[in-house]
Order: sequence, then C-alpha cells, then structure tokens
Amino acid sequence: MAERRHIGVIGAGIVGVAAARYLQRDGHKVFLLDSGNPGEGASYGNAGCFNLSSIVPMSTPGIIRDVPRWLTDPLGPLSIRWRYVPMLLPWLIRFVRAGETSAIAAQARALRALLVALLDDMMTLARAADATDLIQCVGTLIVYRSQQSFAKAAAANALREANGVAMEHLDADQLRQLEPTLSRAYVKGTLIRENGHTPNPLRLVQKLAEAFIRDGGIIRRARAFGFTLDGRRLTAIRTDRGDFPADGAVIAAGAYSAPLAAGLGDKVMLETQRGYHVMIHDAEAMPRIAVNDADGKFAATPMETGLRLAGTVELAGLSPPPDWRRARMLLQQARTLFPTLSSAYPEERLSLWMGHRPSTPDSLPVLGPARRSADVVYAFGHSHIGLAAAGTTGRVVAALLGNRPPGICVAPFRADRF
Repeated sequence: MAERRHIGVIGAGIVGVAAARYLQRDGHKVFLLDSGNPGEGASYGNAGCFNLSSIVPMSTPGIIRDVPRWLTDPLGPLSIRWRYVPMLLPWLIRFVRAGETSAIAAQARALRALLVALLDDMMTLARAADATDLIQCVGTLIVYRSQQSFAKAAAANALREANGVAMEHLDADQLRQLEPTLSRAYVKGTLIRENGHTPNPLRLVQKLAEAFIRDGGIIRRARAFGFTLDGRRLTAIRTDRGDFPADGAVIAAGAYSAPLAAGLGDKVMLETQRGYHVMIHDAEAMPRIAVNDADGKFAATPMETGLRLAGTVELAGLSPPPDWRRARMLLQQARTLFPTLSSAYPEERLSLWMGHRPSTPDSLPVLGPARRSADVVYAFGHSHIGLAAAGTTGRVVAALLGNRPPGICVAPFRADRF
C-alpha cells in the first residue's frame, strides 16, 4: 500500500461496514459515521439472499404493461402513493427507458461482474469476524404457479444463461422432493445452486462491525451532511456533531446518499423502493433454502428467528409512515406457497418491518469517485442486491481509495450517467 489514509465511511449498513473492513485490511485508519447502530437500517430487514444470479434489471421490455395490473391487485407486488407521483415522475421516465432491449444486456453484464465473486468476497470478511456460520451456500429456488408464468421467465433465464448462471429446471414432482412443504399449486421451479443466504442479516453486520472495532476501527454516532475540500483534496467530513478530519471518504448511506453526492457535484437519480417483511416465529413450514415466488414477487427465507417473508415495492418517498397492509399481504401470499402455515397468528408470533431500498432507474448502483474529489468514493444505490454485492463493493472501494485497479470495470456504475 502506497499511502496510509484517514478514511471516514458514511453509513453503517452492510455496504458501509464491508467497505470499512476492506479499507482496514489495507492498513488505513478508518471510522464509521452513522446516526444509528450498525445494520439497523435497510440491512436489517432484507430477504437475506446472496444471489449471484440477480442480474436481471428491475425494468425490462414491456414492464409498463404489467404496472396497471399490479397497482389494482391488493396482493400485487407494487404500490404507489399517488401524491408522490409528481416528484417520482422523472425517475419513472428513466426507469421505463432503462428497460429498452438495447440496454438490458449491458446492465446484466455489469451486475454479473459485481456479483460473480460475492461469496468469496463476503466469506473473506466473515472468516476474519468468526461469522462463517452466517453465510450458507445452499442455493435458492424460484417457483412458478403455472406453465405460463414459467414461460414468461424465459427472457430473464436466457439473460442469466448468457452471463454464466447455471440453472436446473424442475417439474412439480422434483419440486416436492426438494421442498416437501411446497404447495402442489406450483408446477415448475428453477434451482440455482451457486446462490446462498444468511440466517440473520443483522447479526452478520454486527459481527463485521465488532471485528472492525476489535481491529482499531471507530464508530461515531453522527449524521454527515457535507465535506470540506481544499481544491480537489478532502480535508474533513461535516456532521451534526462537528467536523471530522479525513483525507478519504466513502458515501454508503443508502437511500440518504443523494444529497451528499449533490454537494460534490453529482446529481444522481436515487429513489427509495420501500420494502416490507413479516417474520413468522416458530413457523409451521420452514424451507431448507430460500424460495422466491415468481408470481407473488416475494422471497421466503429460513432464518434463526423464524420464516422471513420479504418483498413488495412501495414508491412513496422517505418520510410517509409505513402501510402495514403491505407486510400483512405477504402472509396471504405465503399461505399459497406453504399451505401448512396457520390461517391466523397471534401478534406475538409476528414481527413486521419496513425499510428503504436505495434504487436507481437502471438497477445499477453508483460506484466510483465523486466529480469534485477522487478522495470521496460512492458506494450506494444497490436496490435489491445490497447484501449480495456488499463484499465486492467493499473490495472495489478499497482498491479505488488505494489507487489500485478495482478488479472490475466501474464505468457502468459512474455517477455522471444520469
């Protein structure tokens, strides 16, 4: 390493903590800045999946035709609060354009490059934190309720195959052999063995944060709102608790990152896809691996504290209160997936959550140096792949701040693409 730097990482979610750990491994003096505790934001409530296969962008050709059906279906995967539409419109226009056929292949290649080494990169951090039990490389399963829905996935599966994702397609009997608790209503499945999951996303972040502190890292409870530059050189991070001297910084503040980037000359199109989950404690059905319902657009993941049902997208901005109907809707969907689940649960057996997925229109995160200073590196906007891409993102961030080749092409993730 050519230079030992003093680096502040803004955001103590899985991406920020992973970046801090890789920077620490390079010998830098690192501190984390967050107004909350490590892992208690979006990292807490995700589906827990390490999916190397998550390379299909959210916006695909023809998606606009599905939107009216989703919005009118009370169990649908998408909800929009109409008062928010005027503010959302520029992002939505770019989202639809990002789904043009000519753009999809390049987006998928970029995502595959970011995800292909995710398990190795995350396992490197897990071993150093005595957390290897929190990474289970047992595959994931996508299930379909009809031959028609399976056929509809042909384009997505072709995109995965073109990028080296190995898949096994299963019939109804093979599905039940793999997961006996599955409903007979599901007639096709796709098993992706290279994927995995964590049984506790929060504990994973906490273990990494503990290792960060053990090795000399500092966590400061503060909200960052800007930077002090001397020309193009960073000298400090400005916060509500005063200025913290630093000659390097990482913006990994998730859905709250855009104002920080704007202060450095980069106007990024970042939106929050509000996601929900419901945990069933002592669930009657517990799959061996994570199961993704292609029709319901949600995941069911076995975890230490129960069965987590996670999914749905609500576009409503950062400030409105949660609509807990979006979480309870997942219970109805899950009973289709696992018929042995109870028809009613006492509240003490359930826990509900809502969080903010930081999302760009083209499904690619923002990863690379800021316009006004290469001393500040962006690492946000991961949408549904934050947990999966965190390890590799951290490794890339450390390379960029260490003036080394990042190992992947970061051009598709540049901030000035918007």
